[in-house]
Amino acid sequence: MIEIQGLDHVVLRTTQLEQMLNFYRDVLGCPVERELPEGLTQLRAGNALIDIVTVDSPLGKEGGKPPQQDGRNMDHFCLQITPRNEKELVAYLDNHGVQHSDFAKRYGAQGYGRSIYLHDPEGNVVELKPWVPVP
Repeated sequence: MIEIQGLDHVVLRTTQLEQMLNFYRDVLGCPVERELPEGLTQLRAGNALIDIVTVDSPLGKEGGKPPQQDGRNMDHFCLQITPRNEKELVAYLDNHGVQHSDFAKRYGAQGYGRSIYLHDPEGNVVELKPWVPVP
């Protein structure tokens, strides 16, 4: 039997490595864990990883075309985050020029809770949802 404990990793393809690193490393606070010369940068996101592959690298060329506006290979992914004041988080995102939705009640791995959607530099949709223990 398989028992899922959380997000392990998500692989994102990019033509804008520096902008992607700025977003995930500098804005969202995911430190770089590993960088491989084949074109892979791995960032730590809690107990999961976000892998960023440059499309013009040896590894990236194996994956096909670069991301396109109408051709995303993923709808969105959700990162569980430590609870934070919603107004402070929105102000933080605004300060970094990150476009986002409003907070809304949505269903996720821990049940219903409030979350916010935003876009990274390649147009991938990222949902941020505060982690709330399940009683």
